[in-house]
Amino acid sequence: MSQFPATSTSQTFRDRLAATAGEVEAILEELLSDDIRGGEIARPERLTAAMRHAVLAGGKRLRPCLVVEVARIFGVETKAALRAASGIELLHCYSLVHDDLPAMDDDDLRRGRPTVHKAYDEATAILVGDALQTLAFEILADPRTDPDPEIRATLVLGLARAAGLGGMVGGQMLDLAAEGRYGEAALDLEQVRRLQAMKTGALLAFSAEAGAILGRAEPRQREALKRFGTALGAAFQVADDILDREATAESLGKRTGKDRDRGKATLVDLLGLDAARAECRRLVEEAHRSLQDFGPEADILRDAARFAAERRV
Repeated sequence: MSQFPATSTSQTFRDRLAATAGEVEAILEELLSDDIRGGEIARPERLTAAMRHAVLAGGKRLRPCLVVEVARIFGVETKAALRAASGIELLHCYSLVHDDLPAMDDDDLRRGRPTVHKAYDEATAILVGDALQTLAFEILADPRTDPDPEIRATLVLGLARAAGLGGMVGGQMLDLAAEGRYGEAALDLEQVRRLQAMKTGALLAFSAEAGAILGRAEPRQREALKRFGTALGAAFQVADDILDREATAESLGKRTGKDRDRGKATLVDLLGLDAARAECRRLVEEAHRSLQDFGPEADILRDAARFAAERRV
């Protein structure tokens, strides 16, 4: 059962999400071509093929959509925001490749296709992740992403913090510990929330903040949009936990029930399904409150928060 009515996410949002996904896909295809760029010596064919396997496999492209839609509020044209959005998506894809590795989550399927270490091999998958991560920062630092070097530096700094020790990578470390690998006790509610805010939420929050950076938002506006992204990210992860419990592997395109199999606590375990659905609703309301000063121009973002919570894949 969905947490929200089936009509709660507007068709306008779904159309914009699909449009952004298509535009980002085209940029990613160009970035991951075999063509050698300035400053490069060569592009190993196997590596670029494996990178394309990791990145060009579909997906919601929610993070790029957040970048584009926040930037739009401040009058930034879609085309001007798409390179930064694509860089953030590359970093997200790197995290999925490494999360799927045998030493991490050990998954064989991603979006209904073999994971990179299954389609190629483990060493190639590690290098794919490394290459996608560095390419992400290259794109954000490129003058073609924004003519202002201060804006580019701010984007690079923000992505590094969201993705690194105190963000996504740190969250993955906590996630491994939550499985009991290192002898730690089971996590309590607040510890699970912190883990999820780092592993999943930090990059989603930065996606919204990145749009504000591109839009030259005032500090209070940027902070409000970061709060929006944080609440959306938390709702996204709770919805993911619910799907892991209720959905089939066929519908999700990946293995389900793995957290429970490993004895790892989630909010569903700690709260129960009904309370987890209520938590999703609360987080969507929190995301909406963060947008109260932006008026109807932020309606697409309000729909994005609903989408994060009500998605079925």
